[in-house]
Amino acid sequence: MSDGSPFPYVDPATIRTGLHYLDLAGIFAFSMSGALAAVRRRFDIFGVLVLGGVTAVGGGSIRDTLTGNTPPLFLKDETYLWVAIVGALLAFAFGERLARFERTLSFFDTIGLSLFAASGALLGVRLGLGPLGVTFVGMLSGVGGGVIRDLLAAQVPEVMYRNDQLYATAAALGAITVYFIHPYFADLEIQLLAAAVVVAARWLSRRGWVRLPVRRLPESEQSER
Repeated sequence: MSDGSPFPYVDPATIRTGLHYLDLAGIFAFSMSGALAAVRRRFDIFGVLVLGGVTAVGGGSIRDTLTGNTPPLFLKDETYLWVAIVGALLAFAFGERLARFERTLSFFDTIGLSLFAASGALLGVRLGLGPLGVTFVGMLSGVGGGVIRDLLAAQVPEVMYRNDQLYATAAALGAITVYFIHPYFADLEIQLLAAAVVVAARWLSRRGWVRLPVRRLPESEQSER
């Protein structure tokens, strides 16, 4: 840990515990997000559990497989699965109330996205990846579960078309933040700072202050396709 850290005397064991709980918070947030999406589409309880579970562990599973960390973490430590199940069951129990509010779904999705993008990028740093590798691993960790969720719910994944609400781009910004600040801070601080970057990017885009450019074909060319 660098001397530049604002918390230079934090016990490494405390940092590891903090990172573990942040991962669990991300699992819970994503499971709620996936389960609420299932409730809104009138899935039965099994469908809610499946969609909540794959949303929670999907991105991390893809990340672990690509980086050779097999079997995926959620199979090594079933705490992650139990947290995902609890989150999905809570969404099922209170879904009729929560699903009325789009902001509720977006809130849980953003928290999961931010924490997983940061933790995935940290893994990339530990593996010695360069800036593009760290960004890719972090972004994939963040958006993987959401992509699987949307595909299972018969939707075009949000990362492909929501230019007015940064999603994958927000995850990438958080991941690249990890790469540039990791020499100066402890892991726990890095994850919190990078997660804050993701949340800020999402917040700015939802208010219309930041957008991605979109290429639009003339009406005649679109009709031909």
